[in-house]
Amino acid sequence: MTRTPKPSAKTAVVPPEPAEAISRHLGSRVKQLRKDRGWSLDALAGASGVSRSMLSQIEREQANPTLAVTLRIARAFGMSLGELLKLPGAGAAVTVIRAEDRAYHYRSDRNCRLRTLSPLNLEKDVEFYELRLQPAGALRSAPHFEGTREFLTVHQGEVRVESADDVEALKAGDSASYRADVPHAIVNTGVGEAVLFLVVIYR
Repeated sequence: MTRTPKPSAKTAVVPPEPAEAISRHLGSRVKQLRKDRGWSLDALAGASGVSRSMLSQIEREQANPTLAVTLRIARAFGMSLGELLKLPGAGAAVTVIRAEDRAYHYRSDRNCRLRTLSPLNLEKDVEFYELRLQPAGALRSAPHFEGTREFLTVHQGEVRVESADDVEALKAGDSASYRADVPHAIVNTGVGEAVLFLVVIYR
């Protein structure tokens, strides 16, 4: 009878993560993502199509959801299944946001398109956007949290930046920083499309 050699220290196989560990991670991750967005369980239920009771059980680590349910939750957060289930320290070194991924298009109408260029898990820390405004189009915002600032760079076109009572005109190549904890706006004052890059930093 042939004996199977015991694995040496160099070749020892690391056992896969137990299902309980993945379930715990999913529960805490869903709860944290929901709170980061200021969503109630009812809001997440509406966005995902998963019942409030099931979501509550997942967050309390009392349910082992199916793949389909987990995928619906991931899509509600604008994430892939892998991003939602990723265990700490187990992810790839590179995070890619595809131009055609509609989950990252925060606003899209005939006058304004706002697309995030930063991973959603950085939300409420730092946010990076591509903003496209058609002639006379505007992005108007209510005050953000106290201490929030925005940094804007004009790649193409001409715009007017408004921050409370302060107003500045910008053209291609110009950059500006301004308070975003007051009413503020970016308005296309040119004759063509304006393309801008916007960074929001929360304090």
